[in-house]
Amino acid sequence: MKRILIVDDDVNVRTMIRHFLEKAGYLVADASNGELGLELCREAPFDLIIIDIFMPEKEGLETIREIRRDFPEAKIIAISGGGTSGEFSYLSLAKNFGAMRAMAKPFYREELIQVVKELLGQE
Repeated sequence: MKRILIVDDDVNVRTMIRHFLEKAGYLVADASNGELGLELCREAPFDLIIIDIFMPEKEGLETIREIRRDFPEAKIIAISGGGTSGEFSYLSLAKNFGAMRAMAKPFYREELIQVVKELLGQE
């Protein structure tokens, strides 16, 4: 069974994504910030990590960079409900930091599951 980590400071978002993924048959863990997410990654590897960009303590871009450095095989999806200023997008920047995909909140369950399956080679 594929293991997925959700890193988001919003408990409602974590709960919703967890529900979507568990219903689709994945083993899911979650963390409320980047530091806790990194600790979980060090305890046991994850097949895919979903990371919010804007979080307290350790924000998403820094977390993505550290995961990419320490776990180069990890597949990462960056998510965010904001962070666009004109031509500049934090989701685009997340790809430069190592995220394989970037999704703007809110997103549909079907959209998330499709991206997860693509990244895990399950299509």
